[in-house]
Amino acid sequence: MTTATALGLALGWAADRLLGDPARYHPVAGFGRLATALEQQVYADDRRSGVVFAASLAGGAAGLGWVLQRACRGNAAATVAVTAVATWTVLGGRSLSREADAISDCLSAGDLDAARALLPRLVSRDPAGLDADQVARATLESVAENTSDAVVAPLLWGAVAGVPGLLAYRAVNTLDAMVGYRNRRYRNFGWAAARADDVANWLPARLTGALAAIAAPTVGGRPGDATAAVTGQAAAHPSPNGGVVEAAFAGALGVTLGGTNTYDGVVEDRGELGDGPAPSPKDLERGVRLARVVSAAAVAVAVGLAWRKGRR
Repeated sequence: MTTATALGLALGWAADRLLGDPARYHPVAGFGRLATALEQQVYADDRRSGVVFAASLAGGAAGLGWVLQRACRGNAAATVAVTAVATWTVLGGRSLSREADAISDCLSAGDLDAARALLPRLVSRDPAGLDADQVARATLESVAENTSDAVVAPLLWGAVAGVPGLLAYRAVNTLDAMVGYRNRRYRNFGWAAARADDVANWLPARLTGALAAIAAPTVGGRPGDATAAVTGQAAAHPSPNGGVVEAAFAGALGVTLGGTNTYDGVVEDRGELGDGPAPSPKDLERGVRLARVVSAAAVAVAVGLAWRKGRR
């Protein structure tokens, strides 16, 4: 049956590349509204409440995936269809590319205000004081990190754990985006969601970094530069996973990412990643191309893993 899972992953990835996210009634948006409603009921400034919050929602998503997969047991066509729809729902590669391309177009046209207005769709930092290079850097960092979070990781979890893996991973990653901050409100309550996301993304981030290094020649870079950035600089980043993928993209593109960012009034030093100039709009275009190559390589890896699991 995992051969059907492999085909479903491939079809879901293709649907994301062709169609992007559902325009209306996106299930992930619905999950976000449910999480917000539950947060209002259980929030307390302590880790225990955060554990209950994250475990309830992620466990519920995994349970839903298990029910759907169980209902398809013995029916290969149904397994393909459910896996494809679930994969399409949880991936975000096409939308990521679209948003980054729009910002790149604004920067290339010299319209910094328009680029700043679009930036909050990708990052949570305040764009008001950012210049063109800083907007390009923020966008490229988001492209790198979300290629791992919104493409490689869900595909890998889908290959390993099928529909439950797809839905549980997206739940964990969404919760981290909602409450996994180090500000006053979420430092304790969001701790469980943030740590769960770190664990869920540990291997996918390193796969993303490896694929970016291998794909570096497709954007004029060198694999060795990407590898050196990861091994020598990724640890300076506060995220155990974000540093790996951002360093890999920086090295592959020959630019410098990282630095000091401000999130909800909290200043965070992300270190310097890469050895080159600040990214320009042209580098942002190259970064989007690199993300697409990594995405295609990731679905090949995921399909191969699922197929091999089925053969066993």
